[in-house]
Amino acid sequence: MARHLHTRPRTTENLVLRPLRRRDANSLEEAVQVSLADLQPWLPWAAEYDQHMATRFIRESLNAWTEGRAYDFSIRYPDRPERHLGNVSIWWVSKQNAVGEIGYWIRSDETRRGIATEATMRILQVGFEELAMHKIQLRIAVGNTGSERIAEKLGFVREGVLREEVKVGPRWLDHSSWSLLESEWRATLADRPAGRTPG
Repeated sequence: MARHLHTRPRTTENLVLRPLRRRDANSLEEAVQVSLADLQPWLPWAAEYDQHMATRFIRESLNAWTEGRAYDFSIRYPDRPERHLGNVSIWWVSKQNAVGEIGYWIRSDETRRGIATEATMRILQVGFEELAMHKIQLRIAVGNTGSERIAEKLGFVREGVLREEVKVGPRWLDHSSWSLLESEWRATLADRPAGRTPG
């Protein structure tokens, strides 16, 4: 099992996924600001956001990566590397049982273009191949149908509902729980047409 993940960028047909850098604070804050109306109903950290919060998140992200706890990736276009499209992250739920979890968000003016699906598909490869995870989970706020569609496209199995799992502002939100096993992921790979090998 890999203890630490290499910081090299990972690529897909249309995207570059790389660790956050300290100088990303401005582009991260800008992406969150244009997306607050869509993020606030689902994510507690989106209640308010400024450059200080972006800087602190990046610092915590770098520490978590170094310690092998969690891995946050900035999503970028290869030909527009200055534009922050969103984040996709993978972290350990249980190293003993080789269970991880993925989370993602995409800036509002870039949604409905398949970015989250493409980025998450690549991070599944990181989880199963580079980190040797056995099972990867998603937790999605009930009512967030866009994220649920992504889970379905990627072959995740909906396991049930976690009641009042997260408090967002004054509201407690139920979360649906999804999972994908390594064997299921490999079976979906075999069903896909051959294409460009991601980096």
